[in-house]
Amino acid sequence: MLWIIPVTFMIFWVGHVFEYEAKQGEADLVVRFCKDVETRSQMGYVDFGRYNKLDYFVAGSGSINFVQEYYNGDLANCEKTYDKMGRSSQVNIICGKCPNKQCKGELGCICSVTYESSCRMSVELAIPCVKPGSRVFEGFTVGFHPRSWEVVYNGLTQIGFEKSYPEFSFKTEQTRIVLYMTAIASLSRLVQKPILKSFPEDGLEVKLSGSGASGIAPTTLSPTMLIVDLTCERARNNPYEVNITIPVDGYEPIQFTLTKLCEYRQGKDGDAERGWAAFGVFSCVFIVLSTLLCCGGFIYKTRVERVHGLDALPGLSVLSACLDTASTFAGGHGYPRAEDPNNPFANQTSWERPPGPAQTSTRRPVERKYGAI
Repeated sequence: MLWIIPVTFMIFWVGHVFEYEAKQGEADLVVRFCKDVETRSQMGYVDFGRYNKLDYFVAGSGSINFVQEYYNGDLANCEKTYDKMGRSSQVNIICGKCPNKQCKGELGCICSVTYESSCRMSVELAIPCVKPGSRVFEGFTVGFHPRSWEVVYNGLTQIGFEKSYPEFSFKTEQTRIVLYMTAIASLSRLVQKPILKSFPEDGLEVKLSGSGASGIAPTTLSPTMLIVDLTCERARNNPYEVNITIPVDGYEPIQFTLTKLCEYRQGKDGDAERGWAAFGVFSCVFIVLSTLLCCGGFIYKTRVERVHGLDALPGLSVLSACLDTASTFAGGHGYPRAEDPNNPFANQTSWERPPGPAQTSTRRPVERKYGAI
């Protein structure tokens, strides 16, 4: 049986001070929950590490239920530590009471402090947990990348996703959220298909897809993808809440909440597909009708009007008139027309040009004498 720490209580505990009064001549210890660990004395404060957000709550063993690591404390006289991380500490959380001490406060107390060296210490912290129960811890994570755990870490829902938060909400234009789930091999087969529920139920269309939605067992080497498609069917001032529950066989279900903003209405993917389908049908009908009209006009001109060749094509006369008009407006001479047989100058060739004025002025008239030998 493992104990469960509710996330709502954990948020209330963030920054809460747990004090440990040491013996005379030693420095007192203070643990600020999920903040830092420090010793306090007349010489001042010594920082023994700050909360590492990458570790969160790690499952412990034996009487220890959870383990927290605090790194990057004061560096003075601890320069030779690994990667020069300075002083560090480990906080072992016990759900319940201290084995050798009675806590005065309702939120628990520090049971014992052990100095492993002058640069590292181990602290046992007892806090009240709600109830005992089975829960997936080791290796079960949910994040936005295959190797991240922003949403769920070791079965615990992280801060920001245990309920709706405006600052953790997804924008209107983001219509797809991809989540990656991992679990160790011994627990992966126990993970069931996720259950979806949105509030309010109307106004937001939510669909689940991917390998995680089909119930494929996630592993640490091959995470499964849970794709959440969100479409705003109705604009709303308050954000929508999407609650996702992942049942685990023999364990308590894992729950987390995604918050979606809907500032405007979004069209569905099917609307675009239906639009293209209507355009295709309209194009086909237009082509068929145009073909039938062209064939009917061609048959009518050849049978009734006795027109043959290209002149029988419907609309050709209109096209010729348009081209003639366009060429006339463009400054061209137009198409040559048939000459009028009654025109007295019909036989005059068009390429003959009358002499210019310069030629007539310089040319002298030729004197001809008739009757002279």
